[in-house]
Amino acid sequence: MDRTERFYKIQALLRQRGAVTMRQFCDALEVSRATVCRDLEYLRDRLGVPVYWDAPQRAYRMQGIDGQGGEHELPGVWFSEREIHALLTIIELMAQLEPEGLLAPRIAPFRERLEQLLEQGTGDAPQALQRIRVLPMAQRQISGDHFQVIAHALIKRHCLEITYYGRQTDTSVQRVVSPQRLVYYRDNWYLDAYCHLREGLRSFSVDAICAARLSDASAAQVSLPEIAAFFDSSYGIFNGPSRQVARLKFTPFRARWVARERWHPDQVGSITPDGGYLLDVPYGQDWELVQDILKQGPEVEVLAPKSLRDKVSMSVTQMNTLYTSQS
Repeated sequence: MDRTERFYKIQALLRQRGAVTMRQFCDALEVSRATVCRDLEYLRDRLGVPVYWDAPQRAYRMQGIDGQGGEHELPGVWFSEREIHALLTIIELMAQLEPEGLLAPRIAPFRERLEQLLEQGTGDAPQALQRIRVLPMAQRQISGDHFQVIAHALIKRHCLEITYYGRQTDTSVQRVVSPQRLVYYRDNWYLDAYCHLREGLRSFSVDAICAARLSDASAAQVSLPEIAAFFDSSYGIFNGPSRQVARLKFTPFRARWVARERWHPDQVGSITPDGGYLLDVPYGQDWELVQDILKQGPEVEVLAPKSLRDKVSMSVTQMNTLYTSQS
């Protein structure tokens, strides 16, 4: 049993028996007298547990039992050492994914407490977390102030007045939106919202929101099933409801990876007799799907629909023209 589990066991013994001798502690915990002494000292001096030595009984007691004070709970002791490591790992991931340290000040006390519980345990938590790396790919910087306003409007169910930069048109527009979901997708944040100008659901890149102001108006209510049906039913983030199914055939070599990948919750895949992989993926708009197909190079072929196959073929031809014209 690890150190935090021993703390829990010590508290349980004191509550069950009222008075516990050193021998009883050693037998129950299967550790030495010196280890029990260190644990009791840590509980008393670092965690504030009211453990004391009852000389006449030659045993340890805890105030709060038998009418000697208020009940005491060990803060965080119900976590095992492995669980604490897992929680610290999650906190480290959050710190690397969030914009400009938005959550760091709020979770710092919790993180410090977890690290204290691991002190004198099986390793130095801060040093261990340096061995965890998150490498975002093409992550775009966003404003922490804007993100905070957006998150507040989402939770409080208020409308947002935003200035949004449209990259395709190279123009900025004013929109009033009702936030529905924040989505972290491919190393970037997106806001799923009801757009009052377009009178429909839209997805907005948070990094393209140049200004955000909280409105007094209540947000339009869209049910989560309706949001999922619109945004999650087809491939990619800028999708809309699925209208077609792409059938992709991967080579046996590439199948070693793709057969274990999840492109979409409703995908259907199967291994072909030659060891290749057939993947059926529902999609609405094809822009993002085309980009991901092109990333696979000659390791994939679009079998259907013809419109998607033609679009990929056209992109390959244009790329070829670009490179051959310069040779």
